[in-house]
Amino acid sequence: MSKALLIVDVQNDFCPGGALAVPKGDKVVPVLNQYIRLFKKNKYPIFASRDWHPRKTFHFKEFGGLWPPHCIQKTRGARFHPRLKLPPMAVVISKGADEKGESYSAFLAKDSRKNVFMDLLIQKRVSELYVGGLATDYCVKSSVLDALKFGFKTYLLTDAIQGVNLKKNDSKDAIARMVRHGARKMTIKKLKAQLIKG
Repeated sequence: MSKALLIVDVQNDFCPGGALAVPKGDKVVPVLNQYIRLFKKNKYPIFASRDWHPRKTFHFKEFGGLWPPHCIQKTRGARFHPRLKLPPMAVVISKGADEKGESYSAFLAKDSRKNVFMDLLIQKRVSELYVGGLATDYCVKSSVLDALKFGFKTYLLTDAIQGVNLKKNDSKDAIARMVRHGARKMTIKKLKAQLIKG
């Protein structure tokens, strides 16, 4: 059975200067690049989820949702952060393309051939999922909770997440909830040490 890295929504619109910027959202990029190098070196699967919204969706305020327009398909805002070094082997999975759905969790995402994320994990015999990205209190939280619900041993990359924090303690509360449900905290330093030990 294999480990896999899930990078959640590190897109221009969620980074400083974007339409729905997470404060210091770009700070996750250099750390995630270290995880990418580590997983690539060990030939573990790497997945990168992205919001991929149509121009009209109930997710946006204009149509009854919570958020301003962001990550609209084929726009600059929907692209991954330019300094995120995704290798060719990384599998991009897209969510939020349904104008009626919210789709916070990566488990609602599909690859370019319409394979759902869960099926991709099964195909690659993944049993452990390492999750980082944006935002702690929304898509990271939803993805981690779904991973735990589906029985994956799930690690939260605490050095590679940032939150929106509409309320002051949203990220702190989200982390506590993930841990309460069984997520294990992980950092790049700790993971490197574990892999060296074998």
